Amino acid sequence: MHRQTGDFLGVSTAGIQCQAFIPRPLPPVPALQIDAELRHLIDHALLALGKLDGVSTFLPDTSLFLYAYIRKEAVMSSQIEGTQSSLSDLLLFENAATPGVPLGDVQEVSNYVAAVEHGVQRLRDGFPISLRLLREIHEILLSKGRGSHIQAGEFRRSQNWVGGSHPGNALYIPPPPDKLMTCMSDLEKFIHGQPEQTPVLIKAALAHVQFESIHPFLDGNGRLGRLLITLLLCAEGILKDPILYLSLYFKIHRQTYYDRLQAVRTNGDWEGWLYFFMQGVKETALMVVESTHTLIHLFAEDRARLQALGKAAGSVLRVHHALQRRPLLTIAKACELTGLSVPTVTEMFSHLVKLGIVEETTGRKRNRLYVYREYIRILNEGTG
Repeated sequence: MHRQTGDFLGVSTAGIQCQAFIPRPLPPVPALQIDAELRHLIDHALLALGKLDGVSTFLPDTSLFLYAYIRKEAVMSSQIEGTQSSLSDLLLFENAATPGVPLGDVQEVSNYVAAVEHGVQRLRDGFPISLRLLREIHEILLSKGRGSHIQAGEFRRSQNWVGGSHPGNALYIPPPPDKLMTCMSDLEKFIHGQPEQTPVLIKAALAHVQFESIHPFLDGNGRLGRLLITLLLCAEGILKDPILYLSLYFKIHRQTYYDRLQAVRTNGDWEGWLYFFMQGVKETALMVVESTHTLIHLFAEDRARLQALGKAAGSVLRVHHALQRRPLLTIAKACELTGLSVPTVTEMFSHLVKLGIVEETTGRKRNRLYVYREYIRILNEGTG
């Protein structure tokens, strides 16, 4: 179906005449045409999210997995925007070790982690998804490193564009600044069920596209728009924790992702976007469930091997538990997490290295760094 999802307005920016797109309020008019195939896919996406949310009920410590999954999403979402930082780089950075990539890249990813944690905590404190919360999260997203000078936490007051070196060859021109607040106010109303309630998974899908089309900030729109999906699912009770990393799916299918966003604007193809989105939710949720089961099995196997160490088992299991929280650790950080002394932790790492559970990565005698290699490998599956 072809429908008009917005209006084009001639604007002049950087001395160039171009056509800005002003998206119409949600929900779409005419209404979405959800055929049997798309309905089937939406149902399966919801079932997959149910399995994902249910994973936490049998986890001994949800925070172990939350730590890793939030960081995986942060890395993937930032890589879509062109950063080169990997999960290992981020873990190194958080251990105050020197990463082998530009500091700006890993700082961006670290900001994303802080932004997720802030947003989820605000929701748990009863604060609604709102323009104020989006500005708060944006301020954290751009708080340090590259882009920190670009109006962090403030909606843009100038025209921007997506793709191309200037507005004349841009892929897309968002609304001019004088239309921005009306668009964002309409989006906020839609999120809160006005003018009508929308099923939550469809709401998350539509809101993401609308946010990207408005492009309300000068920088960080892609990352915040993807984070909005997870926040909506948490706010509506579909997920207890932000453990859905859709950015991996969007990164693998990056060109299709951009094409589907643009097809909504040019052809009104909301149904094509919904099909792509629901497929991503289903695949990603099931992937996280599988990864979690694999990690639980890994931890149990390694714990059984460590329990056979006899007198040392108690202390080495404490270090192993710390490695489940932080799969890349220095001796100092392990001491902090376990409360054990430096000599004891050093000895326990020797046991873990001999059993092949961890590797020492520096080759140094001082400031050694130990990695739970199999844990990192499982987390990195599919990231390319």
